[in-house]
Amino acid sequence: MQNQHHWTYRNVVTKINRENGIVLSGAAGGLGSMVPSSQAMEKGVPVEPGPDLELKSWRCLVFYLCFYGFMAQLRPGESFITPYLLGPEKNFTREQVTNEITPVLSYSYLAVLVPVFLLTDYLRYKPVLVLQGLSYVSVWLLLLLGRSVLHMQLMELFFSVTMAARIAYSSYIFSLVRPARYQRMAGYSRAATLLGVFTSSVLGQLLVTVGGLPFSTLNYISLVLLAFSLVLALFLKRPKRSLFFNRGGPVRRGASPSELDRMNPDAEPGAWRDWTLVRMLRELGDNLRSPQLRLWSLWWVFNSAAYYLIVYYVHILWNVVHPTTDTTAVYNGGADAASTLLGAITSFSAGFVKIRWALWAKLVIAGVTAVQAVLVFLMYSTNSIWLCYVAFVLFRGAYQFLVPIATFQIASSLSKELCALVFGVNTFLATVLKTVITLVVSDKRGLGLPVHSQFLVYFVYFLVLFGVYLSGAMLVVLRHFRDSHHAPQPPELRSPAEEKAVPMLSVQDGGLSSLQPGPPPLTSQEQNQRPEAKA
Repeated sequence: MQNQHHWTYRNVVTKINRENGIVLSGAAGGLGSMVPSSQAMEKGVPVEPGPDLELKSWRCLVFYLCFYGFMAQLRPGESFITPYLLGPEKNFTREQVTNEITPVLSYSYLAVLVPVFLLTDYLRYKPVLVLQGLSYVSVWLLLLLGRSVLHMQLMELFFSVTMAARIAYSSYIFSLVRPARYQRMAGYSRAATLLGVFTSSVLGQLLVTVGGLPFSTLNYISLVLLAFSLVLALFLKRPKRSLFFNRGGPVRRGASPSELDRMNPDAEPGAWRDWTLVRMLRELGDNLRSPQLRLWSLWWVFNSAAYYLIVYYVHILWNVVHPTTDTTAVYNGGADAASTLLGAITSFSAGFVKIRWALWAKLVIAGVTAVQAVLVFLMYSTNSIWLCYVAFVLFRGAYQFLVPIATFQIASSLSKELCALVFGVNTFLATVLKTVITLVVSDKRGLGLPVHSQFLVYFVYFLVLFGVYLSGAMLVVLRHFRDSHHAPQPPELRSPAEEKAVPMLSVQDGGLSSLQPGPPPLTSQEQNQRPEAKA
């Protein structure tokens, strides 16, 4: 028996390490030196054991991915694109930027979102990350060399590709590590991304305010940094599997069966392509019966649409509130850095909020939406650029506070595949809503409102959402207190011995009632114990 256990252990460990080109040799019990498989018969030189080698590879992979994620966010000129377009170097009018150039971003994002999402999985992430790097380089080349409205609209098209391709990085990091390391990897990658955004905004602000650099020089620096991040993307490891289209090969150690595998465990490899999407949509329809999933998905769609519209147009609003030709007096980078930092803090703090979300979720959403409505109205009504900056920073912080809560509430009851599908559908619906609002409110073919009037529309939008959420919250709270009022009184406290006796009485009573047409006569002692059993 001992030899059988020893043989099984060695077979398992050898199989695990064979992928790394390592086999076991030497001592009994499966413990010995590990050498490359090609040299196992020739050398007995001990090297690092498998777990240590895997840990070293894991650390190198984490470092490179986080470094790439950090460098890809270094675009110090991004916070100053709007004043650059409205300044003397490009000399576009505010109406052109508001009603002709910026709306293209919403339209093109809607057009490329689904194709890029599918290509990300089909091409296994890395090609789409390279496409994102090329698109960033194209954006800044058009910013520096473009002269017409058409050039700037094309620039917005490439920028929408970079936005749609962001899912490639967030999905890519999970395809290279074991499921046990998903949470750590997500934390590391998000920290690297937020640090990159914060550093980019601070660097841009310092170069403009302290260094006195013109916006064009800032854009040249951004172009060089983006070219470097493109080179880094070329050396990323391309995974062998992806979530939907490339699922061949053995399952990684420690991985659990996926939703696709559970749907048809006996299906041939690749056969799921003909029907799995339909099955997943049906599964999603069943999961939509969950009130929490519906609530947070609707919040994601309606609040995200308005949030991104405000992010798109707030730089134009800042130029209206504070029109200046002195580039050193423009603090857009500082506002973006502060909003990123506050968003990271509120996202982190949201993880420590412990309440009964099934009861209080709508009331929390209503409160946050009310704060957002007030902040949007403050941005609309104030003539102080500093108040406008502060209102925007707080607005982004309020939104980022609810994002991790919504993510957890949506993902907690879904598999990895269904979770990706839900977030994809929510993002698509939010993009459709955002595009409709842009077409009606911002585009010159619609109302073509100036940016100040647009923010008034967004204030009314958030006000309506607040009324809906508050009404729903009041109904939930009133229903809860009504049910608790009519609910039976809680049982009295009992000793542990009495607690153990209650289940036994319940079982015995149930068995007797099934054998006799009516309840038997009860003794006085049983009559005293019977209410406790019911309780």
